[in-house]
Amino acid sequence: MIRYNPKESFLIIFQFHKADTFRKLLPMIIIIGIYSAFIAWLEISVWQLSDTSHVKNLSIIHSTLGLVISLLLVFRTNTAYERWWEGRKIWGSLVNSSRNLALKIQAICPQEKMYYRTMIPNYAFALKNHLRSEVNLDEILDCEGFESIKINVEKHIPNQIALNIVAHTVALNKSNVIGNEHLLFLNQELSNFTDCVGACERIRKTPIPFSYSVFLKKFIFLYVITLPFGYVFSLGYYVIPVVSIFFYVLASLELIAEEIEDPFGKDANDLPTDAISEGIKNSINEILE
Repeated sequence: MIRYNPKESFLIIFQFHKADTFRKLLPMIIIIGIYSAFIAWLEISVWQLSDTSHVKNLSIIHSTLGLVISLLLVFRTNTAYERWWEGRKIWGSLVNSSRNLALKIQAICPQEKMYYRTMIPNYAFALKNHLRSEVNLDEILDCEGFESIKINVEKHIPNQIALNIVAHTVALNKSNVIGNEHLLFLNQELSNFTDCVGACERIRKTPIPFSYSVFLKKFIFLYVITLPFGYVFSLGYYVIPVVSIFFYVLASLELIAEEIEDPFGKDANDLPTDAISEGIKNSINEILE
């Protein structure tokens, strides 16, 4: 995720970074510009259509369709941002549950703090990599009662770590290190770990319906390639930059929505799950030092 100072908004305008849609769309913007120039040349120099031609009425149609496409893009971007923000809330819930579990362990059975000091961050790192369809056992640390070498990488790694944490906690209860009331006291945080991974998987595995996404792309394409026909009479060859800008704006909104609707990857606008995982690790180390 790109971190920036919102107070320097005017300076950001003149900066181009790897997440900027202009870089990704530049080849298509050039093609659209060439296409617009060709249409303008045909209408002005070859066909010599007058401004009284019925073709100029296309601008009226485009004005109407512009409202429709604006509403569709607003819905598209809002839906994508809701998924991004829900993902952030889920990871915020994981942060809170991790800290609460560490605080309770420190108060109930501080002699077990080394186990939980290792395993709670292990779960965060395992979840981060699981959502990226990656396996990185270098981030999973060993402790007494857990060895990362025994993890089955073909199976659900966060569930394996959660199972170990729950089994260890139940074993402490059976050995009378913690009482039954303490087990209930810890249950909420232990359960929330699994709730978090389930909620994240729901977002990741349920994309925007295919038909809707394809329809919007086709709509943007048809809208842009027909723009020069209606606006050549009023803009002349100035239609070239105008249509290119229209394409840049519309296509950029669609690209941004595609990127943030799955917020758990490594794209520039995805959630900073690496930093959040490190933050959980640092918090747990401070609580269970």
